[in-house]
Amino acid sequence: MEASNRYNIDTTGLVCCWPSEEVLAYYCINHSDMFRAKKVLELGSGYGLAGLVIAACTDADEVVISDGNPQVVEYIQKNISINAETFGETKVKSMILHWDKEQASEILNTFDIIVASDCTFFKQFHESLARTVKSLLKHSATSQAIFLSPQRGDSLDKFLRIIKENGLNYELIENYDPTVWDLHKKYVAGDDRAWPNYDKEHCYPLLQNSVILEFDIGWTFWKNLPFSMEVPTRLFKGCKLTFPHLRGFHDITDTSACVTCNGALFL
Repeated sequence: MEASNRYNIDTTGLVCCWPSEEVLAYYCINHSDMFRAKKVLELGSGYGLAGLVIAACTDADEVVISDGNPQVVEYIQKNISINAETFGETKVKSMILHWDKEQASEILNTFDIIVASDCTFFKQFHESLARTVKSLLKHSATSQAIFLSPQRGDSLDKFLRIIKENGLNYELIENYDPTVWDLHKKYVAGDDRAWPNYDKEHCYPLLQNSVILEFDIGWTFWKNLPFSMEVPTRLFKGCKLTFPHLRGFHDITDTSACVTCNGALFL
């Protein structure tokens, strides 16, 4: 709470590894080619699962995993340190990044791909988030921002209007992965694994691919899924994650292992 008041930031990244982050990590694994030789930034990353997966499972040139909460960034750095051997030649670092502050000149318009999950819930951050994406995304026809977000009432729609006002274009995709879509349909139909209060508006992540208008760079937005996304363990081989007030280190090093993060299962 002190950090939230002092820095005007959302502190939910300290709560758990949220389901939207799981789906984002899964999507990045299945689209690993897009990250080859790219400089990647994760915004509002929480414990940084998606950024760590990009670093460990793709041939990205550099991955920067950021959050506005200094305490969260400490955990990100721990996760980077204990997973360093899995990153190969990819450069990986953590960063404190406040969306409402002027960004350092050395990172302006330098990122080929920006990713984020469930960062549009709080409407008071919409304007600063849109400006941050535009200022940090490289001016290139291949640059894009990939966001995963649930509808959550009118929150996502309002954010999409704001990114348009900031000179960004976007494509909103509902059915972006057959496995995710099939699970969603099962949960809507009342599958036993679904949350009791599962509903499309608050639980299913839309994919939004956003771009700077003059370069037609893409944002991708998804709606968010609160379920356990099954991911082949071999893709996470050797990956360890530190989650405070959960179970310490989570090591998934063989096909029979899994990571449990506050009820979310990675296989």
